[in-house]
Order: sequence, then structure tokens, then C-alpha cells
Amino acid sequence: MIRKFISRVLGRKGARQSDAPAIIAVAQHGLQREHISRGCRRTVETLQENGYQAYIVGGAVRDLLAGLTPKDFDVATSATPEQVRHCFRRARIIGRRFQIVHVNMGAETIEVTTFRGHHGEQGGNKAQTDEQGRVLRDNVFGSQAEDAARRDFTVNALYYDPTAETIVDYHHGVADLRQKTLRMIGDPRTRYREDPVRMLRAVRLAAKLSLSIDPEARRPIREMGGLIENVPPSRLFDEMLKLLTSGHAVRCVTQLREEGLHHGLLPLLDVILDQALGERFVMLALESTDRRVREGKPISPGFLFATLLWHEVLAKWEPLKARGEPAIPSLFLAMDEVLDVQAEKLAITRRIAGDIKDIWALQPRFEQRSGKRAYGVLQQPRFRAGYDFLLLRVESGEVDQAVGDWWTAFLNGSDENRAAMLLPQAPGEVKKRRRRRRTPAATGPDPDLAQ
Repeated sequence: MIRKFISRVLGRKGARQSDAPAIIAVAQHGLQREHISRGCRRTVETLQENGYQAYIVGGAVRDLLAGLTPKDFDVATSATPEQVRHCFRRARIIGRRFQIVHVNMGAETIEVTTFRGHHGEQGGNKAQTDEQGRVLRDNVFGSQAEDAARRDFTVNALYYDPTAETIVDYHHGVADLRQKTLRMIGDPRTRYREDPVRMLRAVRLAAKLSLSIDPEARRPIREMGGLIENVPPSRLFDEMLKLLTSGHAVRCVTQLREEGLHHGLLPLLDVILDQALGERFVMLALESTDRRVREGKPISPGFLFATLLWHEVLAKWEPLKARGEPAIPSLFLAMDEVLDVQAEKLAITRRIAGDIKDIWALQPRFEQRSGKRAYGVLQQPRFRAGYDFLLLRVESGEVDQAVGDWWTAFLNGSDENRAAMLLPQAPGEVKKRRRRRRTPAATGPDPDLAQ
């Protein structure tokens, strides 16, 4: 009933997949050109002045309608990549799977894509796919209607013209957004097979926008989740990073587990989430990240993945120590093993992997609260991240509260207070000073003594 009413108000006509779009005026959708960045408006205007169709498309339009601030703005156009490049002084073509153009407008980089066409047998055009149907390369251009049909969800198939201040809506995405429904365009099974990452994107968008995934789109996810194994690790890492830094990571991870998708992302994460201590630790970390995102504070991908994988490290490290292996070398063995297993699924960059290792390596050093060792811990470049990680371990019940309180007081204390806080060295910690070998005295008078 509500859907019919909204559709009537927004000018819905014909079948759901109709080529005749609804043209929604500003009085109905409420978006104004002032909501769009200056660089994006100039990009659209330049393309239109050169005789091409051009619209702001996808996530930016969706987020603005949902009352959110877009992270960036994308433009879709009837111009080919070469034609787009010739319209701007600072533009370059990138991409292999589908060519796009990066247009630089001052400090902004606007991503401009050409309308995509069908990649079936029509007209001899066929996308390059692998044996499971995943699209590998697809540079087939088409009309705006075809481009809209090629997009994944109805809420992403919205085209905003800042000149006319109208929204072009082929698949009733505005109505779906207002009804809090995430609906797939086309057959969900086919679309997931073309790009398995769409299953993760469905979870992320549903969590971010508080949408319910349409049953037809949700039903195949659990049985087709294995297709994620076929996604390149670098692309999977990018999608996981978006999911974890969306500001709704707790809801995303919870829904990943509900849909059975966590098995193919972070190895053994499902085991961690079934353990009270591990789940509490992970959820505390994700809640902290979501809070920082909402407050506009910076977040660290290295810290995030360090928290998600920490209990995997513990599971490898504790048995090594129980066998009498030295603590620090065995920790590094456990760290390398966990990251090697993870690399088969997610292509974590070297820089982020380095941050993860630094955070983990600091944890046993927090047990050293005597002599110069405590001061040495304070001087570590990643001390702050390691300290925050320690406080999460304390809050989850893994580490005694007294340890966290001691380091908090030591960090904020004066020089005198710090010196008074240092614990006495255990007998085994006192190292014998090595005697320096004295060099034989040179023959003849010592020049220093002669002075």
C-alpha cells in the first residue's frame, strides 16, 4: 500500500524494469545543487557544455537522499573515456576491467565513467569471464537505460542532474530507499555470479543505511557465499576495509555472520566469534572504531586488523610458550603464521602488515615495568596504538586491570612519579655487565697526560 502510494507520487509508470525512467523534481526529492561539491558540478557542466549527457550517480545520490554526507562524487556520462579526457586539461584514463577517467578539479579527483551497455550476445559484445561467471573485463559502452540496468542495487541506480536539479530513476530506487529496502536489479543469482563482492556490498549497504535486504536478494547469499573464494585478495581487502571503516562495523560483522559470509573473509573468524572472550574483544574494537568514525576522528586499518586477528595469534603463541619456547621468538613465529594464512584471502598491504606486527610485538613489552625497559616502551613509534590495544585487552578481561592502570599512570605521570612507579627488577632480569676489553697501551708517552 505504502509502496504504491510512493510510486504514484514519484511518477512510477509501467513495469519495474521499464526503460522509461521516472523524472523526479526537486520539490519531491529535496536535493539541491549546493549539496554537490564544486568540482563535481564543474565536471558535469563541462561535459554538458560539450554536448554530452552527464549526471552525478550512485552512492553520492543515495547517501544525500538518506541524509548522509558522501565521501566522494562520481559522474556517469555518454562520452567515451577518450572524449572525456579531451574535455579536461587534467584527466587520465585508468582501469582494466572497465576504463574510467580521473578528472582533477583543484584538490578534488572526480571519477567519470561512460554509460555501460549489455555484455550478452547482443551485437557480438561479450564480457570476458572466468569459469564461474565472474566478469574479468568489460569495456562495453551503452545508453543510460542500459547503464542503470547494469548497476547492482536500485538505490545505486539514481542519476542526479545538478543543472536541472532532477533525479532520473529507472528502477524506483527512491521508493525503495524510502521504504528501507535493498533490492537487486535483475536476477540476484546471476548478479552475484558476475561479481561475488556484491554479497558483501549488500551487507555493508544494509548496515550503513538501516535497510532490509529484499528476500529475493538475501536468499541466495548463504548458498553462493563460496564464490567469494574466487575474488582477488586485493579486491577483497578493499571491500573489507570499506566495511570495517563504514562507521557501522559492528552491525556489518553481525550480519556477515548471520548470512554465513564470515567464513570466506577472515580465516577462523567464525571460531573467534563463538568464544566469549574473543567475541568481546572484537566487538569492543569495532565499537571503538564506529565511535571514532561518527566523531570524525582518524582510524587505523592496521589497528583494526590487529584486533580482528589477535586471538588467532594467541591460539598459535600459547602452545609454543607452553612447550618452553622463548616468548618473543615464538610470538613472531605465531604472527608470521597468522598473516601468511590471512594473505591467501586478503591482500593486506605491506605497510598495514607492518603496523599490525608493531602493535602485536609491543604487547609482551607492557609486562616490563622495571628499570629502563618501561622508558624504552614509551619511545616506540607505535606506542600509542599498542597502548590502546592493551586497554582493549584489559577491558575484554584478557589482561589484569592493574596493568592497564599502571601504564596509564606512567604515561601521564611526571618524571619523579614515573621513577617512583618502577617495579624492582626480578633476579633473572639483572644482566651482568660485560667487561670491556682494554686495548693495550701504546708505547711512548700518553699525549693526554703530557698536557
